[in-house]
Amino acid sequence: MLKFQYFKKELLFNFPAKTSRGSISKKDCYIVSVFDAENPVVIGYGECNTLKGLSIDHFEDYELRLKALIETLNEHKVTLEDLPEFIDKDLYPSFYFAIETALLDLNNGGFKKIYDNAFYKGESIPINGLVWMGDKSFMKEQIDQKLNKGFDCIKMKIGALDFDQELSLLKYIRSQYSSNDITLRVDANGAFPVEEALEKLNRLSEFEIHSIEQPIWPKQLEEMSLLCDATPIPIALDEELIGVEEHLQEELLDIVKPQYIILKPALIGGLEASSKWIKIAEERNIPWWMTSALESNIGLNAIAQFTANYKIDKPHGLGTGQLYHNNFASPLEVNNGEIFYNKALEWDINNDL
Repeated sequence: MLKFQYFKKELLFNFPAKTSRGSISKKDCYIVSVFDAENPVVIGYGECNTLKGLSIDHFEDYELRLKALIETLNEHKVTLEDLPEFIDKDLYPSFYFAIETALLDLNNGGFKKIYDNAFYKGESIPINGLVWMGDKSFMKEQIDQKLNKGFDCIKMKIGALDFDQELSLLKYIRSQYSSNDITLRVDANGAFPVEEALEKLNRLSEFEIHSIEQPIWPKQLEEMSLLCDATPIPIALDEELIGVEEHLQEELLDIVKPQYIILKPALIGGLEASSKWIKIAEERNIPWWMTSALESNIGLNAIAQFTANYKIDKPHGLGTGQLYHNNFASPLEVNNGEIFYNKALEWDINNDL
């Protein structure tokens, strides 16, 4: 019989990470483990991950709910196929992602092999270099660091500084690197007022921006649809996908007609749920990419391996494992703008850290 457990870990940022929704210097994650009582040395791991103000299941009593779920799972013979009976992925997407990942890991021998694919065997995935909000000198320093480390796709958080300052940073990048050299993505996290959004997009378009994530706050489908139709910069839906029940997903994409969608498994119901979003997007010729949501290396590993199940034709947002100075040691490495799984390195998942 399977036995589920969990432990809590506080992840500490290397610097205060700022978005348009505020600044964070630490975050809690909960690591779920599962093993067969008859063979307790083979363990599968998954990560419960939420973001305050973004995740629909960031409850004040989150740990109590997780504990209750673990107790329920331990009372039943739960398999991967059974999960929908025990976890409502629309209400608890982070729980579903964690348990789903842990069972996949266990089913593959407990080696942190979520999928037996090219990434697990050492092939790399190109990623964007993430530039966090801060004062102008801090953001410029980050940009220079990313460029020096070989990133050719830079994603810059915008919406917290004076807009003219943010434009000057983009101008700085373009003064040194053309769009043939560096791809620029920006993420507004819904910061633009609807009445100002198109004007700001027009001003941003001077800098040959690849795409902008979530320019206005989600759940404004008519306004977002009009913006996607008029925009000079391709729009990628991000927060817009959170909390959308499965039977409404096609309708959302048909109404808004975005240029891209971005998938965060812990926020939208896990890996299988991400596959369904990908399917309906591809049926509409809407490209997509994956992004981690400040997970530790445990969650990041699962998302990277999932991503490698598909054709890799663009950079993905899988570089956030470098944010923490007390992350779990893992084979995940970033080099020259790509993430890869270095089997010469070992995992160290220690609940005493």
